[in-house]
Formats: sequence, C-alpha cells, structure tokens
Amino acid sequence: MASCEPLTGGTYNTVLRVTFEDGREWVVKIPPLHRAGMSYERRLLVNEVTFHGTAAAVAGGTIPQIVHSELDAGAPTGPYVVMTACPGRPWHDLAAELTDGERRRLRTELGELVGRLHTVTGPAGFGYPAEPFGPPAATWREAFTAMTGAVLADAEAYGARLPRPVGEIRALLDAAAYALDDVTRPALVHFDLWQGNLLVAGEPGARSIGGVIDGERMFWGDPVADFVSTALFGDVEEDRDFLAGYASTAGGPVVFSPSVRLRLALYRSYLYLIMLTETVPRGVPADALEWTRAEVAPRLVEALEDVATISRRSAGSGG
Repeated sequence: MASCEPLTGGTYNTVLRVTFEDGREWVVKIPPLHRAGMSYERRLLVNEVTFHGTAAAVAGGTIPQIVHSELDAGAPTGPYVVMTACPGRPWHDLAAELTDGERRRLRTELGELVGRLHTVTGPAGFGYPAEPFGPPAATWREAFTAMTGAVLADAEAYGARLPRPVGEIRALLDAAAYALDDVTRPALVHFDLWQGNLLVAGEPGARSIGGVIDGERMFWGDPVADFVSTALFGDVEEDRDFLAGYASTAGGPVVFSPSVRLRLALYRSYLYLIMLTETVPRGVPADALEWTRAEVAPRLVEALEDVATISRRSAGSGG
C-alpha cells in the first residue's frame, strides 16, 4: 500500500481510497455502526453489493468491481465493502467546464447507460435487496407503500419538519397508489443518479462517463423512479438528449402517460421526504439544514400537489 486517504462528499458512510505501489486503486466503504439512521438504511451495503454485481453485466467498466465484502454487522471487523476505483471526477465538479456539446453528449451517454441498467430484472420481487421491511414484495404497490410508510414513520419519530402534516401526506400518497399496479417487472433502479455519483473521465472534448458509484440506495422496482435523480430538481421530459439515449437501449421511447407522470410525482415525493427527514438523524450543520429546507421543502409541496392533481384528473376521466 502506498497511500490511504479519506474521500469527501458523502454524508453517510466513511469512504477511503487506497492506492498500491503497483498502481491499483481501491475504495473502501464502511457504514456507521452506532449512529441512528433511516429505517431503509439498515444493511445498506447489501444493496451496494447487489447493484455492482448485477449492473456490471450491462454497464461494463463504468461499474466498480467488488474485491471483497463483509456484510455481517456482527463480524469482528463490522461490515465493509472493498471495490475497485473508477476513473474520473464527479460530474458536478466539472459542470462549469463542459461545453454545450459535451454536456449534451454526456446526457445522451447517461440515457444509454440507464436504459441498459433498466433491462436487468430482479430475481425475487420488489423492494430493497437488504430487506429492511421484510422479504421481497409480490407487487410494486406493496413494496413502495412500505417504503413511503417507513420514511413517514421516521419523520414522526425524529420530529422532522415537513411542509405538510404526516397524516395528510400519507393519505395523499395512499390515494394515488393505484398507479403503482401498472408496474409488473422489478427492474434494477439505482435511485441516486445525481451528478455527484457520476464520474466523468477524459480530456476536454473527449469526456465520457467513467463510473457510476454509490449504488447503496438501489432497489428492484419501477424504472421510472430513476428519472427523479437523473433530472434532480428538473423536468426529465425536457431532457431530450437523455431520453434519446435511453430509448436507444431501453427498448423504445418513454411515453409520459398520466400513470407515468403520477408515478414520477410519487417518487419525487419519496425522495424529498427522505432528504428532509434524514437531516435530523445525521445532525447536518445549520447551513446545510437551511439549504435543504429552502430548496427541498417547496419541491415536496409541488410534488404532492402534482400527485393530487393528476389523481383527480385520472378519476375524472375514469382512468
């Protein structure tokens, strides 16, 4: 070993980069053992190992390879994962340097990559591989209802400040759950594909996606759910380059039907609920807390309003 240094930017695990004298680079990820967390975060590294193992077959060198893992919290070392390091820097660190042409090409490449990921089907059912809420669910509605119920229970337990009462949010999400029955195949969903988890490698003018990292939030579910983080705080329907790339590998273009738009609103609500609630157990600094409340809370309100509006329109049309 030549060096070992911590990697910053994450908010949950301890992450180290180990460089060896022969040039190999590994990443070691160690979860917190004695810190309160969200209900869905139990045994997160199981999700990570599952993602890397299943995604590598369709995404090739952009997915880190697992070198070794210990997933048993009762092991003498505690749980950890050792994986190969992918080349590149986080996309958001390079965003200001990208030309419009590079950005569009990278968005197309990302769409192609996500489309390939979504061709992978889960082996057992729907939900998180780590099974924080029990065995895989037979239906996506059952799995996602458990997921949203858990985050709302966390919000109550931690006293998280939400822009709407928990009971009102729960009722609204439950009333729209019928749309989840349109999902019948448990696809591989990363659910954290924002630019911080996408590494961009290469020289200016020839950049490409060098790595997709942090697969610990993955689940088997609706592929539409990945459109939330790939267009974080934006509208995926306006991202023509991403959608063109996605259509080329996912088997055809995305049709934004009322069901798809309603499900997108449900998944946006779920992500924003997580972002607001996790600030409490993680004890985020005051400036980060203020940013989250200012940026995320209004978007949660907007997503919930979309859920109500689309549900109402669907009921009025008999859908």
